[in-house]
Amino acid sequence: MPLQSPLFVGDARLDACLVQDGAHVTRGSTGPHVAKIQLALLMTDGLAVDPAEIDAESYGATTAAGVLAFKTARQILGPGQTTPDDIVGKRTVAALDAELVLKQSSLDGIPQDYCGNDNAAVG
Repeated sequence: MPLQSPLFVGDARLDACLVQDGAHVTRGSTGPHVAKIQLALLMTDGLAVDPAEIDAESYGATTAAGVLAFKTARQILGPGQTTPDDIVGKRTVAALDAELVLKQSSLDGIPQDYCGNDNAAVG
């Protein structure tokens, strides 16, 4: 099934990660797809990534720690694994995407005034 969250949909690099083992995202990876993973971790688990990693769109130590925490909390394991790792592969990108879809659907129908609009009436 293709990626469906507004954050991930249409990203060729993340699409590849979903279907190809060789497209896993690991420490040292850089690019917009890494920035999307960082944002997804912030949205799902409140991850605070090192600002230098965010600026560089770089998969460094804090991104890896966030991925590991995400996978540990959800027991995302590959074949033959007994403990989670900090690699974003098929199962991880699918789990992040699914949680982003759920978060988006939980916001659907909420009036804009309750979604961070500065012009919201204060009661």
